[in-house]
Amino acid sequence: MDTTTWASMLPAIPEISLAGAICALLMIDVFAGSRRGLTATASLVLLAVCAALTLGYGHVTVRTLVFGGLYVADPLAVWLKLCAFLAVGLGLFYGEAYLERNRIRGGEYYVLSLTALLGICVIASANSLLTIYIGVELLSLSLYALVAFDRDNGVAAEAAIKYFVLGAIASGVMLYGISLLYGLTGTLDLDRLSATAFSLDAASSAGLIIAIAFIVVAVAFKFGAVPFHMWVPDVYSGAPASVALLLATAPKLASFALAFRLLAHGLQGDPHAWSQMLTIVAVLSLILGNVVAIAQTSIRRMLAYSAIANVGFLLLGFVPANSAGYASALNYTLIYILTAIASFGCVLLAARVSGEAESLDDYKGLAARDPRLAVLLAVTMLSTAGIPPFAGFWAKLWVIQALLASHYLWLALLAMFTSVIGAFYYLRVVWYLYFEPGTDAPGVEQQTMPRLVLALNCIALLALGILPGALLRLCSGLIG
Repeated sequence: MDTTTWASMLPAIPEISLAGAICALLMIDVFAGSRRGLTATASLVLLAVCAALTLGYGHVTVRTLVFGGLYVADPLAVWLKLCAFLAVGLGLFYGEAYLERNRIRGGEYYVLSLTALLGICVIASANSLLTIYIGVELLSLSLYALVAFDRDNGVAAEAAIKYFVLGAIASGVMLYGISLLYGLTGTLDLDRLSATAFSLDAASSAGLIIAIAFIVVAVAFKFGAVPFHMWVPDVYSGAPASVALLLATAPKLASFALAFRLLAHGLQGDPHAWSQMLTIVAVLSLILGNVVAIAQTSIRRMLAYSAIANVGFLLLGFVPANSAGYASALNYTLIYILTAIASFGCVLLAARVSGEAESLDDYKGLAARDPRLAVLLAVTMLSTAGIPPFAGFWAKLWVIQALLASHYLWLALLAMFTSVIGAFYYLRVVWYLYFEPGTDAPGVEQQTMPRLVLALNCIALLALGILPGALLRLCSGLIG
């Protein structure tokens, strides 16, 4: 009989500490939330404490199963959680002034953000279909509420309803796929699933393919990949900008973990069954995301379609179904998140008291009004476009190399071709910044600390571009 002790639960310290932080934050908001900025400061402090506890007590070097095999602690899960802590912390930090300026700051915002982070952590360490579903729902329900957080904004409410309805359908599809897998294999454990799923008789194989199709649909929806992308542009542009930042960044770590745990581990017996489905999704995402982004006049909708295209690139790393491909996909995920945080951070800083800098025309001549912010935004655009010496170049290159090593020449050529298309609309933003005449819009509000952190963010993109090997080696080691 298994006995659960405190020592045996230490690998789960990220989730335990985060659950405690959420409870503490609720109490702080109830008794001291009226004090200006206290809840926001407490959120960042609690995130730092959780990250420190994860490094001190939750860091593992070998794969460890906890709670009867429902939870797995391994180096990959630990790093995904630490990156999620950083992404959510930066999102909350960048968004504080925006929330204050738009008078939508509230303790619930920070509680929901940390609850979504808890869902990401659960997915990162899931070793059971049940645990995966719990993590997905915990993350999704928090994000639905965050999108509708500005209760007086009809556009945000509409976006939240669309997101909720489509997300509920995707969750139902995922649950149906999980039910089929359980009915066919008799297990929810991912370790046992990987050993038994593809040893079924011929009569059960058709059912297995249907179950995998349902799982791939759910994964594609969580990524926001074509043809399950309908919610992405509306949510990115309709939600408050600070919420759009959170949506565009940290949940991508959960999506990667979901795909890796479910497909690369749980269904690793015959990867061709799901890699062919992912190939179609990735190709459609690359083409539609890059082509439609060209026609956008809103920077947030442009970034939404850019996210769809980048998800297509990321999913290409899963197509070879080997460790090199998974490592390149993880590397791409981390670099994309770092770039997206900086991109949306620039959008948040460019917002004025009189309104948001929503249209691309608002960025014309920004270099004359605010040269420092223009440089930072240009760095993020160049990195996302994959132009050296920034980190985005190496992220794309390693995915292409993984495809070539597995003899997917046509996919590699398609990835390069769509990257050229994507470079057009990224460079168009740079052109607006420096070569278009400025508008009569007032200067951008000066915020010293967010600008300093944003500058460090962009310096990290440059440093990872100049010394790219360390991150790829780390990703390769984590995938094992």
